[in-house]
Amino acid sequence: MLTLNLGSLPVPIALLLLAVALLVAAGVGRLVGRDQQIGIGNVLGDMLWAALLVARIAFVAAWFDLYRKAPWSMLDIRDGGFTLWAGLLAALGVVIWRGWRRPAQRKPLIWGVAAGVFAWGGMFGAIQTMNNAALPQVQLTTLAGESADLAALAAGKPMVVNLWATWCPPCRREMPVLAAAQKQETGVSFVFVNQGEEGSTAQRYLNIEKLDLANVLLDPGARLGREVGSGSLPTTLFYDTNGRLVDTHLGQLSAASLASKLSKIRTPQKP
Repeated sequence: MLTLNLGSLPVPIALLLLAVALLVAAGVGRLVGRDQQIGIGNVLGDMLWAALLVARIAFVAAWFDLYRKAPWSMLDIRDGGFTLWAGLLAALGVVIWRGWRRPAQRKPLIWGVAAGVFAWGGMFGAIQTMNNAALPQVQLTTLAGESADLAALAAGKPMVVNLWATWCPPCRREMPVLAAAQKQETGVSFVFVNQGEEGSTAQRYLNIEKLDLANVLLDPGARLGREVGSGSLPTTLFYDTNGRLVDTHLGQLSAASLASKLSKIRTPQKP
């Protein structure tokens, strides 16, 4: 499961897990510090902002060569480019700093943060177990109307499966990035699965945009999106050579965020 529908709005599961973890941390911290009327909500807010800022800076630094051509793209966090370990270190630094400055807040902080981490870890582990699945066996067709199978298209290579539609603005914005990667990354199989549209609509869009893509498939009933648990477009799935889902990305990919994902599935070159 990648998204959860709140009404008609698909919300990424990762954001929901973070929100629940913060609520658990705030609640436990308030409970532990109730005798002294001490809460940790403000500290959690500082932790979150510090983690996001440092994680973004670390990611941009790691992939700076891909960002330098369009410097303003460094500020566009919609590409999901964050370095987790850097963000965690920043959050830990805030906890240590605030605990040192306010000794009375140490106990609520320790218990609250520990409870939040435990809650997030348990939920994240459960979701990962659900997501760690093989390539979906969904009936797809080519633009020519022939049947297609994802496993056959993988051909023993790592695979990137992009779910898209012509009406989706972020899908259109990221398509040139994926098209360029398909030409450069010959050791990875890229598949573009159109969700819910007719072949003529998809082909017309590709012609207008002059996109020369291989492995464009049609999923008229949008079954693949439901199979992987995503109600949001674009969704990009990253599978290793064994057909195991290694990573996912909801929303628009930048060259840097795509490169970071590919590094997890790319087969090492033999000397």
